[in-house]
Amino acid sequence: MKIASWWKPYKDKKVRCHLCRHHCVIYPGQAGVCQVRVNRDGILYTLVYAKPVAAHVDPIEKKPLFHFLPSSRALSIATVGCNFRCANCQNWEISQFRYDGTNIVPGDYLPPDKVVELAEKTGSQVIAYTYTEPTIFWEYVLDTAKLAREKGIKNILVTNGYITEEALKDGDGLIDAANVDFKSMRKEIYAKVIKASLDRFLDGLKSLYRHLKWLEVTTLIIPGINDSEEEIRDIARFIVRELSPSVPWHISRFHPAYKLSYLPPTPTKSINRAVEIGYEEGLRFVYAGNIPGSPYETTYCPKCQTPLIRRVGFEVVENNLKDGKCPVCGETIEGVWE
Repeated sequence: MKIASWWKPYKDKKVRCHLCRHHCVIYPGQAGVCQVRVNRDGILYTLVYAKPVAAHVDPIEKKPLFHFLPSSRALSIATVGCNFRCANCQNWEISQFRYDGTNIVPGDYLPPDKVVELAEKTGSQVIAYTYTEPTIFWEYVLDTAKLAREKGIKNILVTNGYITEEALKDGDGLIDAANVDFKSMRKEIYAKVIKASLDRFLDGLKSLYRHLKWLEVTTLIIPGINDSEEEIRDIARFIVRELSPSVPWHISRFHPAYKLSYLPPTPTKSINRAVEIGYEEGLRFVYAGNIPGSPYETTYCPKCQTPLIRRVGFEVVENNLKDGKCPVCGETIEGVWE
């Protein structure tokens, strides 16, 4: 175990964690919502420092990040645990880990310097903290990111956006980009399906946008949960008004999983309509996910509609950008291209 950061003593050997927006008050011998930050006799420890349960090399497009170093390779790592309880979680076997009163957690010891060595060995230009929720292993993220930056390796998050401002500030200058899951614009969905607060998420999303150099957003469209046209418009409007029309929005297709395995996959026409709504509300870049071959995988110039970056699945098959601009009309295409 490692003594955690971002917490304060509370009373009677309880502690209050300030890492995520749950702000858990944790009793001695108990764990926070994430199940991997544990109070031992009035001191908060992290059980997952340098204990990844997954380490794979992925294309950056799989995160998904479409406007950040296209075609680059991302060494992707995760520990067990999560501060959300999403009923649709694709990685529930590792994210929904439950603390059993011991110090034992799944994973292999891989300290930050070895993560960076592995990134270099695999030719990865990026380290992605992903699969579960990187906030819950934030100490590990930042220590690794510091060493990676010294080697010229970028760092990105795939996150639910629930990190506190206090913890996020400590990552300033270390995290280069993030893709944030924007799950719903309904308080009842966040409360029932995710076990979190919509208002706290929205504050976290705006905070991430302020602090990071680049940000993209993903919404998984689940039939009967968040697929109404009204809600999709509300999400698009929030991105346009509270973030920027230039923030790329990924609309992903749901496949039955975990506690929502009884639901059908999202119809392709629903995804395509959501993409259209995004453009109708003023977004410059909207993409369809989990539908290989979709015309909405391509980046088009928002001014002249020239196809700029063609993708099939997670592979870039054509990139016509010239110094971050459309080669036809000269329009600047927002992103991190070099």
